[in-house]
Amino acid sequence: MHPIDTEADDSQLPGKDRNFVTALARGLELLRAFGTGEEYLGNAELSKRTSIPRPTVSRLTYTLTQLGYLQHNTHLEKYRLGPGVLALGYRFLANMGIREVARPHLQTFADSTDCNVSLGGADRHDMVYLETCHGSGPLIIRLDVGSRLPIATSAIGRAWLCGLPAPRRQQVLQELAAFHGSDWPALEKGIQRSMEDYAKHGFCFSEQDWQRDISAVAMPLILEDGAEIMAINCGGSSLRLDHDRLVNSLGPRLKEVASQIKQELAPRSRLIG
Repeated sequence: MHPIDTEADDSQLPGKDRNFVTALARGLELLRAFGTGEEYLGNAELSKRTSIPRPTVSRLTYTLTQLGYLQHNTHLEKYRLGPGVLALGYRFLANMGIREVARPHLQTFADSTDCNVSLGGADRHDMVYLETCHGSGPLIIRLDVGSRLPIATSAIGRAWLCGLPAPRRQQVLQELAAFHGSDWPALEKGIQRSMEDYAKHGFCFSEQDWQRDISAVAMPLILEDGAEIMAINCGGSSLRLDHDRLVNSLGPRLKEVASQIKQELAPRSRLIG
């Protein structure tokens, strides 16, 4: 037996935000439920992942299919993401002037170090690569735009945390603690260590914390006087990137790259303002 759909007008419920559209939020949650490498999901799977009642899921998937954000396989009776989602993603990336400015600097750095150099922004508990450039060496990380790395263990995630204003950082840390549960005490120690490194060097590290064979250095990219906070990183095989190289070579060079990007963005920000 499926749950009874007792959906009501949430704007009329006590303690609810009258401006929050629950139906829209639920539809977006369904789109988020599709993980990397998962092509098809059915209504039952979507309901389980999102905790949205299955009758509501059925109506939402029907609507999202009609709008082109999902595609329905009638043989499997399952759905996959549609071209509408891709179109939104490309429009978002196309409107980000920072990618156009940052890419030449990131690519030059990647070529000279044989590393993966990326620009990322936060999405819930992860960092999402918005631009990424690869060196030509055999031991680089082959991650592309759209790749997700956990905030708590990745260098780019920790750097983003370091760039946040204290009140916002505390809020995010509370959200991460609730998300990670019993794993949080160990993760928090790594984040605290990264904040100390950032205070000392102006950048922070993840040495085999995200993945055992990967090390990286990263720093926040604080734009428009703090209105926009992103992060950039430089990573690769831990066999090549020992602590000394991260601290004395890649970290300082990453600071130069961040400074170049910010200097080039400054005239654009004045024009927009």
